[in-house]
Amino acid sequence: MKHSLRKLFLGTTTIVASAIAANAADKELIVFDWSGYEDTGFFQTYIDKHGDSPTFTFFGEEEEAFQKLRAGFKADVSHPCSQSVEKWLAADLIEPLDISKIERWDEVNADMKEAFKFDGSYYFLPADWGTTALTYRTDMVDEAKMNTLEVFLDPEYAGRTAIPDNVDDAYALGYLATGTTDWSKATDDDFKRASDWLRQAHQNVRAYWADGAELAQLLTSGEVIVSWAWNETPTSLQAEDIAVAANRSTKEGSSSWFCGYVNLKNGENSEDKVYDFLNAWMDPSAAEYIVNEWGYGNGNATAMAALGGELLDEMGLGPVDVPVLAQIPMDQALREKMVAEFEKIKAGF
Repeated sequence: MKHSLRKLFLGTTTIVASAIAANAADKELIVFDWSGYEDTGFFQTYIDKHGDSPTFTFFGEEEEAFQKLRAGFKADVSHPCSQSVEKWLAADLIEPLDISKIERWDEVNADMKEAFKFDGSYYFLPADWGTTALTYRTDMVDEAKMNTLEVFLDPEYAGRTAIPDNVDDAYALGYLATGTTDWSKATDDDFKRASDWLRQAHQNVRAYWADGAELAQLLTSGEVIVSWAWNETPTSLQAEDIAVAANRSTKEGSSSWFCGYVNLKNGENSEDKVYDFLNAWMDPSAAEYIVNEWGYGNGNATAMAALGGELLDEMGLGPVDVPVLAQIPMDQALREKMVAEFEKIKAGF
């Protein structure tokens, strides 16, 4: 892959970022984003119209972005992922989207956009998404065992497994492994079963990886041979002739995550340019770019379908005939419990 993704910065990351303007360009639109998303391939139609990129400022992870915005940092648009949107709304940081100004609104992935409809208004434009699945070294495992998530508990792989250092991806694994496929309906008992399973899986873990580059190194060296991984990893390693494969169709299923753009309430610049930027992301050229160059999906479902099933399957983005736990918003009190419990699990408690 040409780029590392936003997902590289979730979890415990060593990257230090600050809300200082970078790529200062069109000062009439300030985008508060993950580093890397200033890539012009995502919003070329904006540049075609205005002659320059927006001005980008960067954050390292969503809690940092949340705290800076709550403290008064001003920008026009920002890029949270699904679990943060409701929290940002409750903190009065975002305002409804005027969907009449989003030219391809009818083409936007319906499940993703409807998940963020509150009191009749939409607050989130899904922009980028990917999948998380069982990934392994084909030359170092018994492939007959790679049809179930129970491999993470198999003593044969003790000290050779890896799990993302990210609470959402980790609990997606734990919930799926224990039979929960919709975490928005998870009960306390479901949470306990998932936590107990992750605690068992911890006994085999060699590393909780913080970013895709780290995981790629672990898999390439053979230090890790079984992992729960984003679809970027097997796709990029296969291109380097590393014997890695992913199975999104284990009997328990796999997961999907998505992120997108919100209209910040304290923005002081051109509202028209906000929508020009959002429309650029929904242009078919942006979908083609993110799939081919980054290996991830775009929120324009129509444009994604037009790319063809063969390409999407190759990138790990096609449909599968097993449960898919979508990382849609969940009860925030439950998520806070997940955050606290995951820290205990990683520490061996």
